[in-house]
Amino acid sequence: ISAGNGCGHTVLTPHSGTLSSKNYPGTYPNHTMCCWLLQAPPGTSLLLAFGDVDLEPSEHCAHSSLLLTDPQTGTAYGPYCRNSIPSAPLLVTNSSTVTVLFNSTSHRSGRGLLLSYATSQHPETPDLPLTMCFSVYCPAGCKDIHGDIWGNPRQGYRDTSVLCKAAVHAGAIADELGGQVTLSREKGITLYESAFANGLHSKRGSLSEKRLVFHKVCCLLSPACDDVLEVVAFNASSWWHEVDMLGQDRAWVAERAALSTTGHSWAAEPGTEAAWLELDLGTRRNVTGIITKGSEQHNYYVTSYHVSSSRDGKNWRPYRGSSGQEDKVFEGNTDSQGEVSNAFIPPMVARYIR
Repeated sequence: ISAGNGCGHTVLTPHSGTLSSKNYPGTYPNHTMCCWLLQAPPGTSLLLAFGDVDLEPSEHCAHSSLLLTDPQTGTAYGPYCRNSIPSAPLLVTNSSTVTVLFNSTSHRSGRGLLLSYATSQHPETPDLPLTMCFSVYCPAGCKDIHGDIWGNPRQGYRDTSVLCKAAVHAGAIADELGGQVTLSREKGITLYESAFANGLHSKRGSLSEKRLVFHKVCCLLSPACDDVLEVVAFNASSWWHEVDMLGQDRAWVAERAALSTTGHSWAAEPGTEAAWLELDLGTRRNVTGIITKGSEQHNYYVTSYHVSSSRDGKNWRPYRGSSGQEDKVFEGNTDSQGEVSNAFIPPMVARYIR
């Protein structure tokens, strides 16, 4: 729960979350406040990681401050500001409830604050030293935090990338829930290509000595879990039968929807409001994600879409993602040139995909 006019990026879930002051990492505004109430499941305790506390210094932090209180025990932590920062980057509490209070008066400088938290069930933090292979717990809400990433899910990421933000881009976790990620630190490569995946843009970057490679659990059991699935048949609600200016026919049929198809692709009949494309995988398969691309020569592309799955081709279930509340809307392409990846977290088991 958060309240006040000084709240910035905030994602709070029972097991983890991320919060920041308004405008972070820009200068936080004058005369604002925000109060966050963090509540973990009974029987667990909260661990808070101070990513950044940069509030303009003042005596006893009287002008701008961060104060944490444990209402169950009456314990207070802080107040904190630039001349009175937390003694350690990780605060281990003995409570499942913590109140975080930020307030400001008149000031000239300061980035504000960035905090994340997890429960005692997930004591690992992203601040651990990087070994060759390691596992960390990423809190919910990493997608929109400050910081850049370089690379993509196929080649890996520069080791200077924001780790948990890269994990969302790679489809290793869902931003709404966070979670455990396993990754290795491997030899770097000359060039990291930019990509749009899971609602995030990565940057094109140059050589680094090391790179981060995320591993899905299924890959520990089967190296082929990220293979492209074979589509036995395509079907569609309709298709466009185009007659060009020279009177030549061009059929934008469903079979042309395969990603490797050259030339024109599939397109629904113009004016169709509820168009769908259906893929038959031949048998029930574990589907972990989807890649879309526009019709490059004709500058046509899909900007957003829903996904449904079926085991028999008759009964369809909309994909709702990790939250499970509403049908998930996937971000598609912004041009006809690049590929866009979206991960299914959790994966789907289905024969038919629409």
